Amino acid sequence: MLGSLRFRLPALFLLGVVLSGLVASLIAVRFFQSYNHSRAVDELRSESVGIQRLYARQAGATIVPLASLESAIGGDRIFFVPAFRGAQLLQSIPPLKNVSISQISTEGTTTLNVRVNNRDYLAVARPLYLGEGKSAQLFGALAVAKPTSQLRSRSITLIERLAIAFGGGVIVAGLLGFYLTRRITKPLLALSAAADEVAAGHYGIELPSTRGTDEISQLSSRFRDMAMKLSESEALSRNFLMSVSHELRTPLTAIRGHVAALREGVIDDAAMQEASLGVISEEALRLERLVGDVLDLAKLDAHRFTVLQEEVDLQRLCERAHAAFAEVARKRAMDYRLDLRAHPVIVTDGDRVLQVISNLLSNAFRWTPEGGRVELSLSEDAGWVSVVVADSGPGITPEERERIFRPFWSRDGGGTGLGLAIARELAVALGGGLDVRSEPGLGSRFELVLPAAPPDVL
Repeated sequence: MLGSLRFRLPALFLLGVVLSGLVASLIAVRFFQSYNHSRAVDELRSESVGIQRLYARQAGATIVPLASLESAIGGDRIFFVPAFRGAQLLQSIPPLKNVSISQISTEGTTTLNVRVNNRDYLAVARPLYLGEGKSAQLFGALAVAKPTSQLRSRSITLIERLAIAFGGGVIVAGLLGFYLTRRITKPLLALSAAADEVAAGHYGIELPSTRGTDEISQLSSRFRDMAMKLSESEALSRNFLMSVSHELRTPLTAIRGHVAALREGVIDDAAMQEASLGVISEEALRLERLVGDVLDLAKLDAHRFTVLQEEVDLQRLCERAHAAFAEVARKRAMDYRLDLRAHPVIVTDGDRVLQVISNLLSNAFRWTPEGGRVELSLSEDAGWVSVVVADSGPGITPEERERIFRPFWSRDGGGTGLGLAIARELAVALGGGLDVRSEPGLGSRFELVLPAAPPDVL
């Protein structure tokens, strides 16, 4: 519990609030004490100016009236600092025995911290002159004081109010942190439970919908997409296994049947034996091509595919690829064309280019009905070589244009779905690309683009 995010988030949030509140409170108290001290000094300075003038104006040679002043302000707040022995005429005001006249400025006011009768005071003193003009004599100094306990009581009042506000703020912050933590951890716990289900192989898990554009909503959306892609990948893999099993079983069944017939002597005619051996050879080549496609795709995905560098005459290569499907086109009464508009010789891997073109032609013949049209064309423009395979098949919908290049995906569930996937990966490995243009009912056009000059890095 203590190590969970549901505890640590509000704890850290509350700790941050407490520390911030303490720092703010300390700064506020410090500023208030400084302001309170300055204000007290200003008040005492104003009082000292008035008292000093009143004493100087009423003072005589032997008598200084004090009763009215003491009753107005209080004798315990007014102290006298004598300048000479004759100043004892002011005995009704307690003298400051621990402060000398030399400590007080003769031009203005002086701030003092004094202690009288075990009580601390903040005092402001001004010099007292008797007489006027040049004949005025320094008689002493009057100090107006205020107990420091009054200043501290104001600070204590402020601290008490800050403590009440601070406690209320901590409670509100704690409740808010608990609420926000629940809002944050609830979808995270749902994602954690969904991750456990996905790890167990249950990709159809339903995630709670999250509103907004925050990071958790984005995480939930990405996780949902990941689960969908994993589910689709599992379906494709399952379909691939079924397709490969079917593709492997068919030639293996034919091979086993002909081998059994030959071993048992069922086929004793030389011509029929030769035909059986031919079937075995063709089915073995078919198995080899299937295994080769799977290995090629694995190498391309692992980036362990090697591309050779050699001069390739694309005109002859296209003629070779065209001739390989000529018999199929003749048997199906198809309009099979070869359009060579250029005669480029490029540096690339000729076998891999032939494999791409053969895969495109095989795909075109598979989807083009009998009596249809398939065209192979070669052209060159602006440093790029283009090989186009166009057909008059059913076309491809916009939703399927990217799916057809995914491994193991097939529109009709037949075949392995590796031909176009390998063709695109090979095109990229050769430094070019493979594009498709198609409209439903109007056929498809696959274009292999290769650089006329060898790329720097393959």
